[in-house]
Amino acid sequence: MFRSVLISACCVAMVLALGCKGEESNKSKGGQGATPEARKSEASSDKKLRIAVIPKGTTHVFWKSVEAGAKKAGVDLGVEIIWKGPLKENDRDNQIRIVQQFVSDGVSGIVLAPLDDTALQGPVKSAMEKSIPVVIIDSALKGEAGKDFVSFVATNNRKAGSIGGEQLAKLMGGKGKAVLLRYTVGSASTDEREIGFLEVMAKNPDINMIVKDRYGGATVGEAQKEAMNLLDKIKEANGIFCPNESSTFGMLLALRQNNLAGKIKFVGFDATPLLVDALKKSEVEALVAQDPTKMGYEGVKTLVAQLRGEKVPPAVDTGVELITRDNLNTPAIQKLLAE
Repeated sequence: MFRSVLISACCVAMVLALGCKGEESNKSKGGQGATPEARKSEASSDKKLRIAVIPKGTTHVFWKSVEAGAKKAGVDLGVEIIWKGPLKENDRDNQIRIVQQFVSDGVSGIVLAPLDDTALQGPVKSAMEKSIPVVIIDSALKGEAGKDFVSFVATNNRKAGSIGGEQLAKLMGGKGKAVLLRYTVGSASTDEREIGFLEVMAKNPDINMIVKDRYGGATVGEAQKEAMNLLDKIKEANGIFCPNESSTFGMLLALRQNNLAGKIKFVGFDATPLLVDALKKSEVEALVAQDPTKMGYEGVKTLVAQLRGEKVPPAVDTGVELITRDNLNTPAIQKLLAE
């Protein structure tokens, strides 16, 4: 009798031990129920973290700089960077599919520049629910940092638009007619820049916004075509503002095509080599410049810190500078342009 009771007790103990072991194993895999300690343990193990970085597009110079920053962070932090995004900055469906693909592949985490602040909410939610943390860069996503996604790493875009507006108002002497060629519907980053610009224009009652609700589209070619459609208004204007690389360069090409480059005060956005060259030639009066290399680096750095169990801020401001011919050759601006 005693022997039977002893055998039964041993069996119960073994079952309980195996159950606890299985529970601990599930937690250590970083599933939805994984503790911060378990995620930290996994991140510090011999398994190399795989970070997917998904830009809005892959053709603009801006994104190539973001890629360089992300890959440098990968080297510095000892993680694998997988760079993949849609070709054009208007392919929301493809970007959604790319996010879903990486979630299915089980990457360690995702750094995402959402093409649409609403359309990408679902895919990001799905990733977060599967304990694949997401850091948003460049352009905001609707939701709460620290809850719906890990953190937002970007330029202060409303401030950037305000800087552009203040410079254009100054160049125009606070009076005249101005044109705003917007980027594309649904892009939170450029929406904020356009709002910041228009807020400054509203404080200058002698500046008349003769164009403020036209969109250039996702490519240089589309922006150039839209600028050509606005040619009669542009010829009336004393000042022009564009909120990103493609809209700025498309407008510049249209001005050149019509012998107007340098004849209208023009403030653009992003400091690509071709736009800096236009600044040197006085075809553009000023460029509002982000730091895309820093953005890519800090996006990856923030995500890796989260994966390794460290506390991360809900927002990281990567900075903005106004570049003019007067400060173009200063060490700070040259350093920014060299990155």
